[in-house]
Amino acid sequence: MDLLRIVIAIVLPPLGVFLQVGFKGAFWLNIVLTLLGYVPGLVHAIWIIAKR
Repeated sequence: MDLLRIVIAIVLPPLGVFLQVGFKGAFWLNIVLTLLGYVPGLVHAIWIIAKR
């Protein structure tokens, strides 16, 4: 399941984080990071998915 979340996170980082944690702080942080740039949002998403 984590592999599927990582693939989803590559396409749309906030969705990958949402599937992992829901509407918690990490999701909102990822939206901000993705708006600032795709790469920071992607790195954060993969880090959140791999950490849990």
